[in-house]
Amino acid sequence: MLRNFWRKYHSNPQFTHADIIAAITAIGFIIAVRLLGGLQFLELSAFDTFMRLRPKESPDERILVVGINEDDIRNIGQYPIPDGKIASLLQELQIHQPAAIGLDIYRDLAVPPGTDELTNTFKQTKNVIGVEKIVPDISGKTVNSPPTLPSEQLGFADAVSDKDGKQRRALLGASNTNDEWRLSFPLQLTRIYLENQGIKLDNVEGDEYGMKFGSVKLERFLSNSGGYIRADAKGSQILINFRSHPQPFNTVSLTDVLNKKIAPEKIRNKIVLIGITSPSAKDYVVSEAIKLKDDTKDSLIYGVVVQAHVTSQIISAVENGRTFLKVLPDFVEYLGIVIIGLTGIVLGRRIKSSIKLVLFISLISFFLLGTSYILLIFGWWIPIVPFLTAFLCNGLVISIFYKYDAAVKETLHGRQIVIDQVFETIHGGPLQSLSMILRNLDGEDNFHKPTLSMQLKHLNQELREVHQLLKKEISSNDDSFYLRIEQKLNLKQPIHEILHQVYTDVMERINPEFTTLKIKLVDFLQLDEQNLTVEQKRALCRFLEEGLTNAGKYAKGITILEVICKQEQGANLIRVSDNGCGIEDYNRESQGLGTKQAINLAKQLRGKFERSANSPKGTVYQLTWTAKKSGIWRF
Repeated sequence: MLRNFWRKYHSNPQFTHADIIAAITAIGFIIAVRLLGGLQFLELSAFDTFMRLRPKESPDERILVVGINEDDIRNIGQYPIPDGKIASLLQELQIHQPAAIGLDIYRDLAVPPGTDELTNTFKQTKNVIGVEKIVPDISGKTVNSPPTLPSEQLGFADAVSDKDGKQRRALLGASNTNDEWRLSFPLQLTRIYLENQGIKLDNVEGDEYGMKFGSVKLERFLSNSGGYIRADAKGSQILINFRSHPQPFNTVSLTDVLNKKIAPEKIRNKIVLIGITSPSAKDYVVSEAIKLKDDTKDSLIYGVVVQAHVTSQIISAVENGRTFLKVLPDFVEYLGIVIIGLTGIVLGRRIKSSIKLVLFISLISFFLLGTSYILLIFGWWIPIVPFLTAFLCNGLVISIFYKYDAAVKETLHGRQIVIDQVFETIHGGPLQSLSMILRNLDGEDNFHKPTLSMQLKHLNQELREVHQLLKKEISSNDDSFYLRIEQKLNLKQPIHEILHQVYTDVMERINPEFTTLKIKLVDFLQLDEQNLTVEQKRALCRFLEEGLTNAGKYAKGITILEVICKQEQGANLIRVSDNGCGIEDYNRESQGLGTKQAINLAKQLRGKFERSANSPKGTVYQLTWTAKKSGIWRF
């Protein structure tokens, strides 16, 4: 791709070294800002927005959440919930044979009454998982597990929050303060559920922190995954692929369960998670990746619900093929930034119309956003912020700057064009007339006085016309001056058609000079013009006009005029030849403005300008430069 861009850059004269330097500088700056973490906040916000806008999924019927809400606490009249009520809840659930029960309530200390009853219930219930906290908090404290539960019935409930306080990752495995490897609360529930179906938890070969169930590997979070830059990826983490539904799990209250209001089929063979769903307990996390209700963007999710999302995510991946969130390798992401940034500069420099440019940039930006969104639905997190930033910066910002710079330069160039036009008018009119008068005076001893008087009057009129032209151009707007040139020559047409129009116009203007002309040989074929600028097209038109004008003024006694525009032996060729008086008359003006312009044009095109003798008589005035394809149009 880079090779194709470089070829396009070198083959397209619209691009300059300044363009490519500006594009690379902008892309490099964006990459540097991203490497320093300057775009992480925007990337995570975009990720949350796309996650929240995903289509709805069906609720996961394999999971039941028993939420101890504000009414439950008020009915019980005690908080924390006493051990006896927890024991009664576990016993009632166990009657209906759930696959696993997760108690997402710390029980490192006794909460009487009913402590002995809860201890006995723990001993008798082998599919219950309790929680502990193994990662020290800011004060360095952890929370011990219920003392009567064995280690295989424990899972830690530690959450991983980002710098903005939101939870987007889940910690599945980590070492405690004694350097013992422990599994998380949702992973333990998933392990019990899947082991009942013959699917066991195993390690991933070659990755000491990798885990899998059967053949399904848990996509491990790395420090630079997706929009993250140098994030803490210790232990075994995954990105949480929240189930997109305002009520993703069946949720009941403690009171409903104890009063036997829950149908047994909602519990049997299900994973039941018990936790606090009361705002006063403040057991919640912040996430904007999912809506809790259809009509609001609620960012508070209770901790037990997050544990249910992680549990559902792993089970759904193993049983239903629901994808984990995956990311591209770092080098692919940065290569994408470079490619999209270069695409922006190509569009920005090739599309001249500001309206079309904004339209194209908008369409492609929406395409990038849409593609990133769709890929996220299928489980691929593509960081859109650096892509869009590189594209918009190169495609719009730099283009606007260059258009402004080009407008300033065009204004200055327009003034120069006016000056050049005046000089060309003087050269093609008064100077040529004066040269003819001097040549006639030198060539004839008894020059006819009335003829001299007529020519001097003609010279006077031409000088006045130059004065009127200068006044007109100075008083006119530069842009309208360019517009008149564009309208007259229609420089968007193929160059051979433009040259043919120049030939027609010039022959009509100087036809009285060709009083002796009998034969015109005209042949216009298509030229290779892929590298020609607009100014070079204008210069080619002036070259042909100069050649025809010289033939009219200097080719005394001309009877044959040949005008050729074609490709010949691998070269573009523009030639004006005649059988007039000969090359020596032309050489008297060999260092004039027209000759200098022709020589300069030949250098620009890396071609060759020649003015040579024709055989057997006359002059050849021609320009050649390299061509790559054959002409197919003929007039």
